Amino acid sequence: MVEPFGWHVVDGEKLRDIQTKLGNFESMTWGEILNGSQHHLVPMDRLCSKAWARLNELGQNDLESLLSIRLSGKERVWGILAEGVCTLIWWDPEHEICPSMLRYT
Repeated sequence: MVEPFGWHVVDGEKLRDIQTKLGNFESMTWGEILNGSQHHLVPMDRLCSKAWARLNELGQNDLESLLSIRLSGKERVWGILAEGVCTLIWWDPEHEICPSMLRYT
């Protein structure tokens, strides 16, 4: 709930939108979700410095990767995937945690 990438900046309407989009994954397996380029595990060395700093603060700097779930063109939610469960940690509305080199992504 703190900067950067905090959920505290999400208003009620956007939160309902995020919840609906994430709900669409509930009937899928991780294999189905991760089969493609929109949702994927991102190696830690691809994260921006602000993300690294926040993970250090959280004591989570020993992870191999984080899960990025694309909700729209730029919007992503980020989480830690462990033992088949994703714990959401960040809201990334501007695709800043792991910027893409491709335009419009």
